[in-house]
Amino acid sequence: MAGQRRAYKEMRPQFREGENGRVSTKWRSLFLDYLAETSNVTEAAKRCGANPSRAYKLRRTDPEFARQWRDALLEGYEHLELETLRRLREGVPPDGPKFDIANALRLLALHRETVARERARIENSDEASVLASLNRKLEAMRQNELALAGRKRTKPDGAHEAGA
Repeated sequence: MAGQRRAYKEMRPQFREGENGRVSTKWRSLFLDYLAETSNVTEAAKRCGANPSRAYKLRRTDPEFARQWRDALLEGYEHLELETLRRLREGVPPDGPKFDIANALRLLALHRETVARERARIENSDEASVLASLNRKLEAMRQNELALAGRKRTKPDGAHEAGA
């Protein structure tokens, strides 16, 4: 606990600027949830009480957090895409929350390549795990066949095999 307080005090001021007191130890998961909801780093940081610089620094230094960041943004873009489609189909209600369809489409177009790259990365990792699983099963089957063939060769001469 004392180490966390010391680390917070030793953190450069620009990473603490705008933060009210101590930042919750759960700020990372809150930040990622808000990032998925808003696709906006500044807004997500503000909602969890952290400075955006803190999040950017952690993204640079922690590969797992960087992966979770990308996943959260991908989820956020998927939400934006679905919400845009819904608004295009149903229209924007005059008394509902403000929604700028043109800006939403611009944002989706700007980040189309990033989203496509992330989807491909996820699909490739899924494909790789499926292939690895299949290769393990095939190898187990080969080993089983070799074991069965070895048992057949070591049977005494007078033994009869089933079905022969």
